[in-house]
Parts: sequence; C-alpha cells; structure tokens
Amino acid sequence: MKILVPLKRVADPDNANKVKISPDGKKVTSEGLEWKLNPFDEYAVEAALRITENKTNNARLGEVVVVCLGPADAKQQVTQALAMGADRGILIDAADETLDATVVVDTLEKVVAEEKPDLVLAGKQVVDGDSNQVAQMLAVRLGWPQATFAAHLSLPKELNKALVTREVDGGVAKLEVTFPAVISVDLRIVAPDAVKNGNTPDSEKYPEGPRYPSLRGIMQAKKKPLAAKKLADYGVTPAPRLEYLKFEPPPQRKAGAKVPDVETLVAKLKNEARVI
Repeated sequence: MKILVPLKRVADPDNANKVKISPDGKKVTSEGLEWKLNPFDEYAVEAALRITENKTNNARLGEVVVVCLGPADAKQQVTQALAMGADRGILIDAADETLDATVVVDTLEKVVAEEKPDLVLAGKQVVDGDSNQVAQMLAVRLGWPQATFAAHLSLPKELNKALVTREVDGGVAKLEVTFPAVISVDLRIVAPDAVKNGNTPDSEKYPEGPRYPSLRGIMQAKKKPLAAKKLADYGVTPAPRLEYLKFEPPPQRKAGAKVPDVETLVAKLKNEARVI
C-alpha cells in the first residue's frame, strides 16, 4: 500500500497573537515566528504510519510518501515527517504568496498521477488560511471517493478500503470508501485507538497524539530520499485565483471594570452589554 500525505509549513500557531500586518496592509507578516508543520498534516502523517505498520512484529505494510509545496526552508518540515517514519519526501519549490487551493490541487493532481498512491491522507485544513478546500477539490479532480473530518479509521487486513467515522454537527457519521480514495483527518485521529488496520491487534493502544521523532529516526531521515522539484516539473504555472486586498487588525478590546456588587453587575449586563 502507498499513502501520499500533503504537507504545509505554517507560522507557529501557538504564537498567533504575535503575527503582524505589514505597514501597507497588504499581507500578514511572520517575522520572528518559528515555522512548524501544520498540525493537521502532522496528524495525517501519524495516521498514515499507523495504517502501514504491524505492531505485532514491527513490520511495515506499505510506503508513506510526503509532499510539500513551499520554499527551500520547508525542507525542515519534510524532514520532520521523515524522522517520524515516512519513507520518502518530495519538496516542490514554490513561494507561499503564489499558492492557493487551486495551485495546490493542480500540483497534487500531477503528483498523484506520477506516484499512483492507494490513498491520499491529508489534514482537514491548514491553520493559517483555514480554507478547508484541498482534499475535497482533489477528490473531485481525481474522481475518487472522499471522506472528510475523519476521527476514526478502520481498515481490513488487505488495506483496500476504510470505514471512516466522521464528526458532524449532530454527532458522528460512518461511511465506507474503497481505495483509491482521499481522506482528510481531524484532531481526534491521533487518539490511542483511532486507527485500526486489521494487522495490529485492536487491543493495541498508541500514545495520545502524533509521535515525536526519535534520535534514531532523525538520523535515518538524513538518508531517506527527498526529491527537490519545481512547479514547472509538473506543468503547473502558479496563478492563484484568490487575491487578498487588505488586512486589518481586530479592534482593541476595552479594558475590564470591577463592580462593587451584584446589582451593579446585573445593571451593566442589562443596560450596557445587553446580554440579559
């Protein structure tokens, strides 16, 4: 089995309050912030590794290939995925400002045609743009079945299909997709028992969250194949359809105030805040 996992680097989401807007208001700047692997993409890497490993004998059941569109510095995030256990990496040189969902899907469609994976396993969205479009658009382009917001995956021993538990507004929905398919994962996919592959015993419990690269994994990552590509190699010209006109910071919040008693608090909630 071969799984393709798309990646993106993002400014450290834990320091989102430090993001600034350029003086001309045309873009969001991230100077001084650390770049990290998009959290949902990291969850997808973890899910792909759980699908393709047999914990009984530590045998690999397939190949995990990660692909990233971004500048040369994004090699660090690709290497992180390789250190976690992915087998190969592809880094496609592209400037962040030239990418939108359409450009990414145009490129991934060509990568899929070249790699011929059984499954594209993606994070449900990136935490900078939050557009939540790539997996859905790619599935339509490929004509493959899709399942989004996956919180639990259950595969048979043959790894040829998946029963997907999805989180929806009213609770959960379950559907079965036959491979090849596109699946996007939510944060609960890294729960201890969220992935069952029909080979590792169902009683096996993984640690909560994505795995940390071990020292051995970091050393091995340096020797793993990492192909350097360009958009032109896939016949893609970066022509994003999305144009940002202007960014503005949110209005500054008013300072809080102390009240002497409950009666004053109720009066303010009623007459000023108008919430009661």
